[in-house]
Amino acid sequence: MKQNIERQIANIKREYPNAIIITEEYTGTKVDRPQFSKLLKNVAAGDTIVFDEVSRMSRNAEDGIKLYMELFDRGVSLVFIKEPHINTSVYRDKLDKQMEKLNSTGSRATDNLLESIMKMFMTMLLLTMQ
Repeated sequence: MKQNIERQIANIKREYPNAIIITEEYTGTKVDRPQFSKLLKNVAAGDTIVFDEVSRMSRNAEDGIKLYMELFDRGVSLVFIKEPHINTSVYRDKLDKQMEKLNSTGSRATDNLLESIMKMFMTMLLLTMQ
């Protein structure tokens, strides 16, 4: 089934009129996506990638979560117009609020461990939201 790229572009432009649109007529199941691979290689901290919907990012949930976390850790923001509850800004906000609730133990190693556990928990939460 051919994707309706024009609809996806219109949805993105409606929310982000100045967005730079990169298109590829591949389904999410296609592994070889040269333009998307180039984007991922060149995207940097502070950049934002906007998708019409989460299914446009990856071919399956496992790859999607891996890519999501990789980009999140690199400081790249992800926006999903049809699923705003999984935007990285929402995840970051929830993670920050959870971290604020944890009192510092005084041990950097323990605090780092608690932060890692909380990050893992939030990743699992993201998986259940898809």
